[in-house]
Amino acid sequence: MSEQVQSLADEVEAAVSAAMGTVLPAELATEDPLVRRSDHADFQSNAALPLAKRLGRKPRDLATELRDQLAAVPWMTSVEVSGPGFLNISLSDAAILGRLALRLDNPRLGVPATQTAETAVIDYSAPNVAKEMHVGHLRSTLIGDALARVLSFLGATVVRQNHVGDWGTQFGMLIQYILEHPERHWRGAELDEGEKAAGGAVSALDELYRTARVEFDADPAFKERAQRRVVALQSGDEETVAAWQEIVTESEKAFQQIYARLGVLLTLEDVKGESFYNPWLKDVVVELRDKGILEESQGAQVVFFDDIRGPDDTPVPMLVQKRDGGFGYAATDLATIRYSIQELNGTRLLYAVDARQAQHFDMIFRTARRAGWLTDAIEAVHVKNGTINGPDGRPFKTRAGGTIRLADLLDDALRQARQVIAEREAEQPRNHDLTPGELEEIARVASIGAVKYAELSTSRVKDYAFDVKRMVSFSGQTGVYLQYTHTRIASILRKASETTELPAEFHATLPLEPAEHALALLLDEFSATLNAVATTLEPHRLASYLYELAKAFTTFYESCPVLKADTAEIQANRLALCRLTRATLAQGLDLLGIAAPERM
Repeated sequence: MSEQVQSLADEVEAAVSAAMGTVLPAELATEDPLVRRSDHADFQSNAALPLAKRLGRKPRDLATELRDQLAAVPWMTSVEVSGPGFLNISLSDAAILGRLALRLDNPRLGVPATQTAETAVIDYSAPNVAKEMHVGHLRSTLIGDALARVLSFLGATVVRQNHVGDWGTQFGMLIQYILEHPERHWRGAELDEGEKAAGGAVSALDELYRTARVEFDADPAFKERAQRRVVALQSGDEETVAAWQEIVTESEKAFQQIYARLGVLLTLEDVKGESFYNPWLKDVVVELRDKGILEESQGAQVVFFDDIRGPDDTPVPMLVQKRDGGFGYAATDLATIRYSIQELNGTRLLYAVDARQAQHFDMIFRTARRAGWLTDAIEAVHVKNGTINGPDGRPFKTRAGGTIRLADLLDDALRQARQVIAEREAEQPRNHDLTPGELEEIARVASIGAVKYAELSTSRVKDYAFDVKRMVSFSGQTGVYLQYTHTRIASILRKASETTELPAEFHATLPLEPAEHALALLLDEFSATLNAVATTLEPHRLASYLYELAKAFTTFYESCPVLKADTAEIQANRLALCRLTRATLAQGLDLLGIAAPERM
């Protein structure tokens, strides 16, 4: 069976387009039919309004002509003209059920692979070596991971890139301090219990870095030694490189522990740190200079842009090479974009990075276009994200004003999930046969799902408040609610398998109740939703769709008995709706990186 199932919306669009081809002049016949879902019917076409204006006609008259053409479509039960010229279109239950039957029997739920020609290079997460991952890394990590999953599912070749900060002058400072203070243990095996509890080797490194920074700023002699250590690192000094590699290795272990806990796809093979691009920085500078893109400014090599100016109306330069011969962040990012195009064959380059970096990426992309690396056939996008605030809407900080560790945030979510589950246990004791270990696993899965859904259900460009108590609720727009809905459907199907041998299959001749009709139409929107995510790079569209689907299922289940349906055919139909809803929820949650448990 073909893996592609055309959606009902596509069918309606095709029918309206055919009607337009009959009643409109050739130059307008191929315009967008403007078909959308509607609260007044199954679908609505608004095409008559803009087309009538261009023809100098009344929209209702044109809409009436289109309606007359659509009256002959057998699977449309009603086509009505409303308002100034809208077409309200309702479909037959048989057409809807027939389409769902194709999706139910399809391993991909009928979702077409629309991105097969695309190689997407996705740059996300990007923590800094020797520093703990903090709350600020959460958005990039989860948004990038969701996009990687969706684009891959839609057939794109996805290359994940974790651009960790593992190079620069700060490492000379840190290594010099560590070598001068061997008594300051930081390696995992040497930590005391307090340090382990605080986050292990990387937590200790983070503290050492702050201490080294104080000494660097206060002691000119140490500063000079640290700067010589930077030169030693850059020149490949054996002792220095060995110390640097040990710091990198320990940091990567810590990052992978967080990624495993979050359930994201990033692996060590995806790491392309700043050090990886270091050998190409000189080549980038030479190429940009040869192409006349670089200009000298106070001894440094920079790129200027006519329309990017500071408050005093002076040009804002992008620093590529410093006056002392060192390289700025822009040099590494330019090497990265060139590598992604020339070595990874990327056709779509996505950078899931804080919105505050917008000007920097604008400069990078424009410079890459001047250099001829970025062409019209290659898309580069700064996938901007806002910031995470505390429950009070203010910047998310510790009581001491520091940055909140990501591990601590996940611990808080887990504690809250345990508390919610304990309260439900107290309200409904012995209402299941789950062991304490299974309940703990449910709390873990629910807590991670809660954090990820709270992130991914928010428009990525907006700031949002991180409120753990709200996130782990079993009601409302939360990940836990979606997971619970999935387990509820799984329970229904288990009970059905114990009480009946009826297959879960659609009977196209049966009429649908309003709640069944609404759920069925929503199930058919899954592929369109995924394509919208791929186009807009906005995972919240999928998160919102899954919430609407869960709500529609709840309405259906409350008004349409499944296990006590009036006839065997109705029960089979409703079991099929349950089965397809469960499969769609599970697939959608997986594309957000959220587990769909069988029991909660």
